Amino acid sequence: MRASTSLKSLRFAAVLGLLFGALSLGEAKAANPLELNFWLSGPRYDGNISECDRALPTIASQFLEKESSFWNSSLKITGFAAVRETAFRPWAPDNIPRRFCSGEAMLTDGKMRKVHFSIIEDGGFASFGQGVEWCVVGLDRNWAYNPSCRAAKP
Repeated sequence: MRASTSLKSLRFAAVLGLLFGALSLGEAKAANPLELNFWLSGPRYDGNISECDRALPTIASQFLEKESSFWNSSLKITGFAAVRETAFRPWAPDNIPRRFCSGEAMLTDGKMRKVHFSIIEDGGFASFGQGVEWCVVGLDRNWAYNPSCRAAKP
């Protein structure tokens, strides 16, 4: 009696498998109008990005936090010089707009170091506001933008 019930369940599973297999081999159909997300239009970028100088206080404060929290260092940025735009929206027009900038940063150790950064539309926390990505040449200790901060440039 036990063998007959296991044989029946095996047959049922085989028939069910064949049925699902046959259904999956059918043609794929396009989404109907109710399945389309026609109310979601996607991101709209204006390209209104702040000038390079507006990001400098953010870079200085984030640099201080990174150096003191993660590297146990007392280095600070005391000033910037020769800040200039290097590119604006250098890629395809559909990409998130960015303004790339470069300059020099004076540090508390008395050295001037190059700094490369970008200001990103909708790149802030949870995509609110503008975000800033930056790299100080020679102090990219976690190698996020290596070599020599090249990945922070356009």
